[in-house]
Amino acid sequence: MMKLYDFLPCPFGQKVRIVLAEKSLTYELIQIDLAQGDQRRPEFLRLNPFARVPVLVDEDTTVYDSTVIIEYLEDEYPEPPVLPSVESSALRARARIFEDFADTSFTPQVGQLMAEMARAEGERDQGRLQRLHRSIERALDYLNHELTGQQFLAGDFSIADIGFAPRLLVLGELGLEAGLNRPNVDAWIKRMLERPSIQSLQGVTAEALAGV
Repeated sequence: MMKLYDFLPCPFGQKVRIVLAEKSLTYELIQIDLAQGDQRRPEFLRLNPFARVPVLVDEDTTVYDSTVIIEYLEDEYPEPPVLPSVESSALRARARIFEDFADTSFTPQVGQLMAEMARAEGERDQGRLQRLHRSIERALDYLNHELTGQQFLAGDFSIADIGFAPRLLVLGELGLEAGLNRPNVDAWIKRMLERPSIQSLQGVTAEALAGV
């Protein structure tokens, strides 16, 4: 059986868990408590010398980095797919571009907002909060535009959508309504929330907010 080493509030681990659920793959979840420094233990560093989760161990294969793990799962367990068909290289590129956008220009910003909001109200940097709000709002406006006439970002449900899901689910608790005045984003989120793989993340929202 596969093993997934993960910290439940981690959005990158959540990406992998969505894919595992979509593919109905069974695995053993081994929780790595980042707050307790489990990621720096020698036995974990042997799996990932960069001391980061998630890490997937599938028999004799060890893979780290959420994007690489998902690509491995897609190659090894192709059905059902989470990437567009190989016959559509343009759509596959679009899906990967949006996953990268989520990883670099959305998830980190929401994480920084979570960290700032975790401070006592009088200690929050209001200027930083405003900058983070603007950055996230711009990303949501862009997504609203890119979803025009589409149910998902790259054809069918794919890694393009999966990359955004973990942090989209916490925005409401941070005072941001992703779908407000963004009908395409609003409908997109509702479609994703119909999927059991996404519904399973809702239970860890509180953990994510508490674990910053």
